[in-house]
Amino acid sequence: MADKEFILQGFTTRTHADAVRELFDIDSIERVILSVAFVSESGVQQLEAKIAPHIANTTVFAGIRNDITSHQGLAALLALANDLFVVDTGSRQVLFHPKLYFVRGSERARLVIGSANLTLGGLNNNIEAGMLLDFDLLDAADQATVAAIEAELDKLAADYAANVLKVGAVSDIDILLATGRIVDEMAVPPPRPGSSSSSTGGNADAIPRIKLKVNPLRRAIKKADAAKPKSAKAPKQDATVVAAAPAPMPVPKAAGVQYEIVWESKPLTLRDLNIPDGANTNKTGSINLDKGLLPADVDHRHYFREEIFNQLDWSGANAKTTEEAYAKFHLVIKGISYGEFDLRIGHTIGTESKAYKQNNAMTRLSWGPVKTHVGNPDLKDRTLSLYRDLADPTRFVLEID
Repeated sequence: MADKEFILQGFTTRTHADAVRELFDIDSIERVILSVAFVSESGVQQLEAKIAPHIANTTVFAGIRNDITSHQGLAALLALANDLFVVDTGSRQVLFHPKLYFVRGSERARLVIGSANLTLGGLNNNIEAGMLLDFDLLDAADQATVAAIEAELDKLAADYAANVLKVGAVSDIDILLATGRIVDEMAVPPPRPGSSSSSTGGNADAIPRIKLKVNPLRRAIKKADAAKPKSAKAPKQDATVVAAAPAPMPVPKAAGVQYEIVWESKPLTLRDLNIPDGANTNKTGSINLDKGLLPADVDHRHYFREEIFNQLDWSGANAKTTEEAYAKFHLVIKGISYGEFDLRIGHTIGTESKAYKQNNAMTRLSWGPVKTHVGNPDLKDRTLSLYRDLADPTRFVLEID
């Protein structure tokens, strides 16, 4: 009979990432099968070192048409799987949702099954439940169960040929992206607040962030390119003009406004939130836009002024040392929208100052009208994410969570 272990990630220190890695600690691995609803690049990165030696024996089923599975995630899996299938149910009302991780050796097989997807949240950060089962293939009952698991999964591609699609090249993944069935992790919809708040500030949402027993992991943020001028609308055609034959139109990557994430902070401090943390500490009214979680090769001293806010109208607050600009920022805190605000960005000019040579932040965001919303001690140690509108580079989203 199979040995069993219950995993309650988050409320215990046991993570699904650790449990899945342990699946590979058996002799003579002959088969690896992964089946998940959602895939992200950072999720695949948690397991790639364990899967890589067994590429020839690895099969993956991944759900698509769900607004989560990404081009980057599938591309990473393609390099690790001999057989990669995407499951497209043809409807947003029906999801491919089984989550299991299976490894079979010559004498033992192991299975993790439960709620954990192949994402950073599923494998580490979320509260997830699952079971780890260890099968003895010398036991007839265990052997029958393992055979049934493989048989059911192996017939999916033949039984549902129109919906279980083999991915053989990156070009196949490109088509899935162009037809809107997967997402680009660098071009994301804005945060979708569950509700909006009419509060004018203060501690309107006093629910603290739940304290879990697993340290959260953060995905790496990739450098954004300099913004291009705001997209211009095409002029209307005269109704009397005969229209040319329509060209095939690709389905957009995702419905609605598209944003790209351009920066994430390290855990927020009280100073970031404009909260004095000592008798000799003054409120600054702003947050430094520093290195945060940017890649090591990105120079934050230039990044914000030259790449992120380069399409704003800058003026010289003090022409010799500083300049300033204003932009629209939609504020979302803990999944609740507080509306859109005009916020000031300040930038220190020059490369000879002591602060510049010490790699300090040269760009600052003034909290201004949102300081009462962000001045909440409960937001300490959370993350501030900055998103930029892909169509209008003068509009942004600030999300604290």
